[in-house]
Amino acid sequence: MTQAASQTSFHPALTEGRVAVITGAAGGIGLATAKRLAERGMKLCLADLAGPALDAAADAVARIAAKGESDVIAVATDVSKPEEVRRLKDTVYAAFGEVAVLMNNAAIGNGGGPWENYDRWRQLLEVNLWGVINGVQVFAPAMIAQRKSGAIINTGSKQGITTPPGDTAYNVSKAGVKVLTEAVAHQLRNTPDCQITAHLLIPGYTFTGITGAKPGDAKPDAAWTAEQVANFLLQGMAAGDFYILCPDNAVARETDNRRMQWAMEDIIKNRPALSRWHPDYKDAFEAFVKR
Repeated sequence: MTQAASQTSFHPALTEGRVAVITGAAGGIGLATAKRLAERGMKLCLADLAGPALDAAADAVARIAAKGESDVIAVATDVSKPEEVRRLKDTVYAAFGEVAVLMNNAAIGNGGGPWENYDRWRQLLEVNLWGVINGVQVFAPAMIAQRKSGAIINTGSKQGITTPPGDTAYNVSKAGVKVLTEAVAHQLRNTPDCQITAHLLIPGYTFTGITGAKPGDAKPDAAWTAEQVANFLLQGMAAGDFYILCPDNAVARETDNRRMQWAMEDIIKNRPALSRWHPDYKDAFEAFVKR
């Protein structure tokens, strides 16, 4: 964070009676954030695939919301389909009349390497990247036209910055989210009379379904909870941060900074691609991180 944010300080859009739309809200970071915003007195629109998880999430948030069920709607939405995102927007505006916060959070994992799992690649990019594009394209103009404070939050990943070997499809999708969100921030601040801010949430290792957590599993010591990420998000927004880079219980911000710097210097110093994992650079990287 650029500065420490008080626990009692909040982004101006996060005020009682205003409306937040969260995709991927049936669990994990999306649900944790919805609960935190409900505690703030906000109205919530939870979007996710239809099913018991979305229904249970809506019930849980309604128990927190100031006016109970009347402050919460659940809209079954496949974010990869623009017509469903348009229907989501129409539904929330019909129910609540405005949107103060849009959190494009829906995502899936387990894509594959560069020449593996072609169909899964397409599915993952349609959800993780096109889902965010659809959300921005559909909601941003209407939010700007409200001429009120607001925020667009897109959930990225450290894997979209350091791009480690393994799930290349996921890395590509989250790298795209980073680039898109940076452009959104630039466009918003150069739009006359616009009071909408953009934020890139970059979780660390978080104990959620996308990282393999299953009901009943014990949280690994290294991981943060979804609730910790949600709290860190709100603190970062209060501080005015664009890049909200979360630590976890194993990796401190200083280590993240070193990893990202090394990745960028692959280009500057003309090292081999992904040299952090290249045997010829193993010792140099370890020394760089410890320096």
